[in-house]
Amino acid sequence: MLRLPVSKLKDGMVLGQSLFNTAGGSYLVKGQPVTIDYIRKLRQIGIQSVTVTSMDPAYKLPPPPDVIEEKTRINAISTVYNTFQSIEENGTLDTTALQRVTDSIVFDLFENRNNLVQLTDIRAHDAYTFAHSVNVAVLSAMMGMLCHMPRDEISLITLGGLLHDLGKVDVSSDILTKNRGLSDREFKIMKKHPLDGSRRILNVSDLPKKSILATIAAQHHEHIDGSGYPNRITGNEMHRYAKITAIADVYDALTSERPYKKAYMPNIAYNIMHNISKGQFDQDLLDTFFNNVALYPEGAVLKTTFGFAVVKESKFGRTTTPIIILFADTNGKLLNERSVIDLYETPNGAKSIQVVPTGNELYHFIHELGVDPSYYLEEERKKDAAAGIKSSGVTTAPHVKLS
Repeated sequence: MLRLPVSKLKDGMVLGQSLFNTAGGSYLVKGQPVTIDYIRKLRQIGIQSVTVTSMDPAYKLPPPPDVIEEKTRINAISTVYNTFQSIEENGTLDTTALQRVTDSIVFDLFENRNNLVQLTDIRAHDAYTFAHSVNVAVLSAMMGMLCHMPRDEISLITLGGLLHDLGKVDVSSDILTKNRGLSDREFKIMKKHPLDGSRRILNVSDLPKKSILATIAAQHHEHIDGSGYPNRITGNEMHRYAKITAIADVYDALTSERPYKKAYMPNIAYNIMHNISKGQFDQDLLDTFFNNVALYPEGAVLKTTFGFAVVKESKFGRTTTPIIILFADTNGKLLNERSVIDLYETPNGAKSIQVVPTGNELYHFIHELGVDPSYYLEEERKKDAAAGIKSSGVTTAPHVKLS
């Protein structure tokens, strides 16, 4: 998939991500072609960039499959929205609706366990908290599944993800939707939401295992090295579910667009969480998480030491070394013959990836190239289909010990 500025979208391009509004309704559904009216709407609500499956509207490539179904995601966002409204107005939760959504997410994850996490959704800025809560729930559940947790524990950590930011009902919308970084005073207010959320969860009378859910909410901003908040506890003191939720929370925040920052590509989030934020996360869990996240989404253009390529496929446990289709040399000159390279089988394959062009840089590169790289992806898929080859994602996940 290609991340482009909204200003470069054209009528007919196929959207690679869904766009959700506050109550879970979708402005745009992934896989559908955008129209001039929708492009105008994106500008009006302040969305800066989106992903499309190709720059040439003639190539109607479908987006990669998600780990949960679209209807499940939409229903989950709507349920979280209603949950926040209910807890703010009368301190109650519709536990039946929350459990129904939890069950749907877990069911979908098991049904789609051969799918890697690609890019998630985009959201109107006032819908961030609700869609973010759903993504944290999905990513946390995925990690629970990869760690071979019992299904009831996976359900519990999923519900914990849905409720982890419940304390934000006590934070003003002016702070939550601010279009620039928070002041020291505002950040001090924001840092109260983990404990506020924990308190609100404990006050719900009919919520099963609420003490664990309250702990997830209270600790999801804590760090293994003690540098987090609100209580600066260390890894030995953190609940194992909170360690998982903390990873999911930061990853989704990094890869989401906010009014004051762009959305990072998954490979950049990987570098930040492994290097810049080193010591903040449980390393075994972090490795497990990124084993199942496509750092280079299908259809992404890469600049490598071999030349320019488009990502054909990523496999479980090999996400730093995708299978690529090399189509141009290092100077951007089209090759007479394309070649498919499995970077996992290539010495120093991960280090061969130099840049993942996005935005205006990507747009101008493809424009000057004169050929949409998605064409090569489509041609390879046709070859595979003719040969009876099916792309595969996740293989059997290794067991990870939770500390």
